Amino acid sequence: MKATGLVDTRQSPDEVLASGEYPLTRRDLSEIAAMIYADAGIYLNDTKASLVYSRLSKHIRNLGLSGFREYCTLVASPEGAGPRREMLSHLTTNFTRFFRENHHFEHLRDEVLPGLINRAKSGGRVRIWSAASSDGQEPYSIALTVLSLLPNAADLDFKILATDIDPKILALARAGVYDENSLETVSAPMRKQYFREVDVGGRRKFQIDDRVKKLITYNELNLMAQWPFKGQFDVIFCRNVVIYFDEPTQMKIWQRFASLLPVGGHLYIGHSERVTGDAKNLFDNIGITTYRYTGKDAGRKG
Repeated sequence: MKATGLVDTRQSPDEVLASGEYPLTRRDLSEIAAMIYADAGIYLNDTKASLVYSRLSKHIRNLGLSGFREYCTLVASPEGAGPRREMLSHLTTNFTRFFRENHHFEHLRDEVLPGLINRAKSGGRVRIWSAASSDGQEPYSIALTVLSLLPNAADLDFKILATDIDPKILALARAGVYDENSLETVSAPMRKQYFREVDVGGRRKFQIDDRVKKLITYNELNLMAQWPFKGQFDVIFCRNVVIYFDEPTQMKIWQRFASLLPVGGHLYIGHSERVTGDAKNLFDNIGITTYRYTGKDAGRKG
């Protein structure tokens, strides 16, 4: 689908799709959708008008602009590179929690990690990628699962790469500070062993231990851009991300993941996502949104 066709412009471009302090017209939404699609592969149509309005109206006010029309002009210009990046941050969903979709972590612990740990203990290399790490709860959950079986993992060639498109959310991930509600899905022994209570502006928070942080490297990465990886990953987590992409973009992402996995490598995706189309031949579905690379993509282009 062409970026300019994300919103149905056959209808009146001046039709107001969401109103409030600043009316959001079909033309405005079409231009915003085209930019977000071009920058990040995120698919927006006119059913997302209320979401776009709620996420961007405060941003427009803070920029001192008159409304969405002036905003669209700004973020489409070279001078608007900063606000355009902010637009992406505002429109990116960052909902997450520790051990979300826990069946993935159980499968990782019981079926995948024992072999990887044996390799690491023998001096081998192990790499896991959290491809949409948000505020860090997913990669920290991976690291906690690893440490539950291999407490000295950080002393071996065992690394977790965590990436996200949003630099602000990555800063939160690196800090590793969470409120008590965020730890509801973390077991009491893990909380006691790997979190410490801290005071942040008079508020009670919990910071994850450096032993967990040492396993993880955080980097900014747009999944639609070039991936600067030289080696393969044994496991890739990319959950609740491609649901925001159209089908051609999804197919491209699955194929690129396959190119970075060894035969038998594992891919975990979100509860509403499925590997479909031609990409199905690249993976065996071995559990709930759990896939194993088959080695059938002979080209292996990343």
